Amino acid sequence: MFSGSIPALVTPFRNGRFAEEDYRALVEWQIAEGSSALVPVGTTGEAATLSKDEHFEVVRVCCDQAKGRVKILAGTGSNDTQVAIANVNAAADSGADAVLMVPPYYNRPSQEGIFRHFEAVANATTLPIVLYNVPGRTVTDIHPATVARIVRELPGRVVGIKDATGQLQRVTEHRLGCGAGFAQLSGNDETALAFNAMGGVGCISVTANVAPRLCADFQAAWAAGDNAKALELHDRLFPLHIAMFTDASPGPVKYALGKVRPGFPNELRLPMTEPDEASQAAVDAALVSARLI
Repeated sequence: MFSGSIPALVTPFRNGRFAEEDYRALVEWQIAEGSSALVPVGTTGEAATLSKDEHFEVVRVCCDQAKGRVKILAGTGSNDTQVAIANVNAAADSGADAVLMVPPYYNRPSQEGIFRHFEAVANATTLPIVLYNVPGRTVTDIHPATVARIVRELPGRVVGIKDATGQLQRVTEHRLGCGAGFAQLSGNDETALAFNAMGGVGCISVTANVAPRLCADFQAAWAAGDNAKALELHDRLFPLHIAMFTDASPGPVKYALGKVRPGFPNELRLPMTEPDEASQAAVDAALVSARLI
């Protein structure tokens, strides 16, 4: 269901409110530029600052604008299992094709607790689930053995993983534990090439917000076996991948979007703040290096 370049979309705001028309234009541009699926209201979409009503309004607008042309993978995670179930049901009602779910954060459950959390969610929905393992934010790590158990004991329910651990050996561990049909998506743009070389099939990308065509072409080149082209595009994009995290995300990516799409709002919600001057300079240089401005 999921492969290629999948942007984790930013959520635009104007005067503190969700900027629907800007978002619709962003979705349309992403589809036209070759993105293979879209992720609304993930971490990059500032989901943590959205009310529940806003969260699923963003999902609804994304689905409505896409009109089935690409799959929509909606962020729905929570550290409360019952809230996670409610989120998944709301995503289904909003038109999402699948859901992206972190393990419970803050309360730090055991591996057994993580398994039971996803088991309860899977038993409450028919939507496919993509795991999102990002212990740098959640302080909860889904161990490879637990990923394999989830896939084995919940057949057909959990279809892939966005892995942002930075531990490339896990691609092999997941492939051996979960089988070739389990979609492995990199959560880190800068290692997406190596991730694919070990068995990944794409990336849920921050950089693709800003450079959707280049990111889509990079993934397409790798899938077609054109390794030289994939390496060339990786090198061209690499400074931008790094620049996106020179300050707290999504500050740099919203700043960059304002450069490549003049007029796009770079407003953030507290506690997120605009990137500092050093970050802006790094983004500017990376956009020039990638020949985007």
